[in-house]
Amino acid sequence: MPSYTVIWLLAGAVLCLMELFLPSAFVAFMMGISAFVVALLSQFILPTVWLQVVAWLLISTLLVVGSRKFLQPRRRKSNIQDAITAETLTEIPAGKIGRVLYEGNSWQARCDDDKLSVAPHQRVYIVRREGTTLIVMPEHLLHS
Repeated sequence: MPSYTVIWLLAGAVLCLMELFLPSAFVAFMMGISAFVVALLSQFILPTVWLQVVAWLLISTLLVVGSRKFLQPRRRKSNIQDAITAETLTEIPAGKIGRVLYEGNSWQARCDDDKLSVAPHQRVYIVRREGTTLIVMPEHLLHS
C-alpha cells in the first residue's frame, strides 16, 4: 500500500490539474496546494490520517478565503462624477421611478426629494447612484 504522502501528492496534482480543465475560481487549485502542504507535513508532523484530513480541510479553507481578497476584481468607481447632468425622458413622479438619458443611455431615475416630481425633457443633476437607479435633482432647484 502506498504511503499517505504519495496519496496527498497525487491528490494535489489532480486538484491543480482540474483547475486547468474545470475552472473553479482557483478553489480546486488552492485545495491542491493544501494537499501538497499536507503531504509535506505528513512526513514530519501529522502521523494519522484523520489529522491529515483535518489539516487539509483547514489549510484549504484558509487558502480559499485568503485568496479571495487578492483575486477578486476591484470594483470600478462610478464615472458619474465626470458627467453629472442628464435629461429626463419621462416624468419622474414624486417618490416613484422615471427614466433619464445619461451618457446616451436610458437609466432608471428617482428624485432625491420624495415629494417632488420632475417633468419630462428637464435637465437634472445626478446626485448619486443606487444600483442601477440614478438619484437626481432638477437643475432649476439647484440654481435658484
